[in-house]
Amino acid sequence: MKGSSDMENINLHQEMKPVDVKKIKEMLNLKKGKMKRYLSHCAHCSLCAESCFLYMAHHKDPQYMPSYKAIYSLGRIYKKKGKVDRKLLTEMKGIVWRNCVLCGRCYCPIGIHIPSMITFARSILRSQEVYPQLDDVSSESWL
Repeated sequence: MKGSSDMENINLHQEMKPVDVKKIKEMLNLKKGKMKRYLSHCAHCSLCAESCFLYMAHHKDPQYMPSYKAIYSLGRIYKKKGKVDRKLLTEMKGIVWRNCVLCGRCYCPIGIHIPSMITFARSILRSQEVYPQLDDVSSESWL
């Protein structure tokens, strides 16, 4: 197991590492049609929220709504056309990992497949080495 100073050095290195905007843009372009269609078709009806057990377990906190998770992760990346910084990606980390377990229960009457959007957002973050560390001690459970 790594010592705390080793983990601090790793985290500091990751925070200072520049974001590969070109790689993010390439990833966005691969699924551009499908993902932008999903993002633009969301009617903000909130029907997906009632089917999310994390939303219900967290006293209907809007941050746990499936539509919120998709819009404030993948939606923000598309809106910025991939020109994001490490700080923004780090902010998204909790949205796509802590606030979603990809159970697939989120129901959308329009047919938007939210788990595929969250999975894609995770892939983008992972490509920039932004993901939860197993050694991270958090006061909040992932569930």
